[in-house]
Amino acid sequence: MKMYLSDIYTISANLAGIPGLSIPCGKDKNGLPIGMQLLGGCFKEKTLLRAGFAYETEREEEA
Repeated sequence: MKMYLSDIYTISANLAGIPGLSIPCGKDKNGLPIGMQLLGGCFKEKTLLRAGFAYETEREEEA
């Protein structure tokens, strides 16, 4: 059941036919990684990759 529930949060882009990007965005209180999923419009892969790059660049500057 736990595995099924995790799929629900990750297959939405595939079902909708839109691009998706997952990037790391931190860690929880136990030190486990947390990911952020960005979804873009149809054929907007370039915009999605730019958004992911901008987030990672900004995050590196804060650290």
